[in-house]
Amino acid sequence: MDKWIELVKAKMSDQKVTQEKLAERLGMSQGGVGHWLNKRREPSIQDMNRVLKALGLDFLEVALVIREPELLEASEDDDLACEVPLSQKYNPYFRYPVSDWQEVGEVRESETEPYATNRFELTDYHAQGPAFWLVVVGDAMTAPSGLSIAQDMLILVDPAVVPEPGKLVIAQWSHSAEAVFRKLIEEGGQRYLVPLNPTYPKMLFTDECRIIGVVVQATAKF
Repeated sequence: MDKWIELVKAKMSDQKVTQEKLAERLGMSQGGVGHWLNKRREPSIQDMNRVLKALGLDFLEVALVIREPELLEASEDDDLACEVPLSQKYNPYFRYPVSDWQEVGEVRESETEPYATNRFELTDYHAQGPAFWLVVVGDAMTAPSGLSIAQDMLILVDPAVVPEPGKLVIAQWSHSAEAVFRKLIEEGGQRYLVPLNPTYPKMLFTDECRIIGVVVQATAKF
């Protein structure tokens, strides 16, 4: 909930959208919007997504993850423990599509149109742009020590994050149909795309190469 409020307020500020204007877009009262943003009332998941869409964030979607029921400690006189309140069993997350390596290299018609996919994954990261997941292929980013991202791990890519040296990025050369996953570094005034696996060669970053997005999160599925 806090992350959703933070994101909504930031976008309202960027777009100079007042609570009154946002309420008009939603077809509701300004007071109702204010209750949500000040945590006096909790919006439904449907309402949270309506607000995101009204701010042009169609590529984001709030989903719910149901936590396993937990029991509070019961007193010696209680036969059964009390369940945790329902509101504490839910946790707001953002849902992003899982793309493939050829698809990410295609120029999209609109940043608000999600990739055609039937698979989505959840995270508490709220993206600056139309983020998407990729499944790591190969061992070029598997390091013998330190930071290592192995094959089959999921990586979250945010196209709106600035690709500064030191960031992990998804890049593509104009002559290639598929993108690659590498670390962007700078040496002697020149930039390179470097694998974390030292058995792979580093590549010179030229004008023929473009950065599709910055990897902001990596996770493994079990």
